[in-house]
Amino acid sequence: MQTTALCVCLVSEAASGGPLVLSRDFRARIFKIIVIGDSNVGKTCLTYRFCGGAFLKNPEATIGVDFRERTLQLDGESIKLQIWDTAGQERFRKSMVEHYYRSVHAVIFVYDMTSLSSFESLPEWIDECTRHSVGPMVPRILVGNKCDLRDSREVPTSVAQRLADSYNFPLFETSAKDPAEKEHVDAIFLTLAYRLKSHKPLRLKQPSESRKLRVWSCKTKMIDNCVACIQ
Repeated sequence: MQTTALCVCLVSEAASGGPLVLSRDFRARIFKIIVIGDSNVGKTCLTYRFCGGAFLKNPEATIGVDFRERTLQLDGESIKLQIWDTAGQERFRKSMVEHYYRSVHAVIFVYDMTSLSSFESLPEWIDECTRHSVGPMVPRILVGNKCDLRDSREVPTSVAQRLADSYNFPLFETSAKDPAEKEHVDAIFLTLAYRLKSHKPLRLKQPSESRKLRVWSCKTKMIDNCVACIQ
């Protein structure tokens, strides 16, 4: 079975720095969440699990930015999460990194629990956020992916928890693949959604000529009945 994902090519926002709006649903407040981490840690699979309800069996490496969105009903209110998944490779990120960080409302840092090097890269990713003026009040979450590969684990929970505590981040350990725990992948994004819900309402309007987003379609294979786990 094939589905179509949206890949971001270029973002250009108005000087006011307002929120990106791709929806005609004026009743939903829209929040931009970026997902950051090394290549092959499972960022795309996590975002697709949450937005598409399935696991990407053979995802291709992200080139540029993957864009997905999902609307949630929280306490009778519509909250739309726009989730931006960037390429981990530096050569794909340089041309769009400033656009990627602009008008961000929340950040998810992802590492591979079976790759110590991806965990050790996290401080650099966190510093990059700071360099691009992502303020301290922007919610952040740390996610260890691939907890289903227990025999290959290289990052103990205690070590990850110490890092999370040092930055005052919540820590989730999860798997975008494990079919037993789908609701726990959802919990990562719901945690952010509830925190963002209390923020000042966003003024939603149609994008002006100076605020555009170019996207192209790319086909990806997916299978059903695969989910996530959290510890």
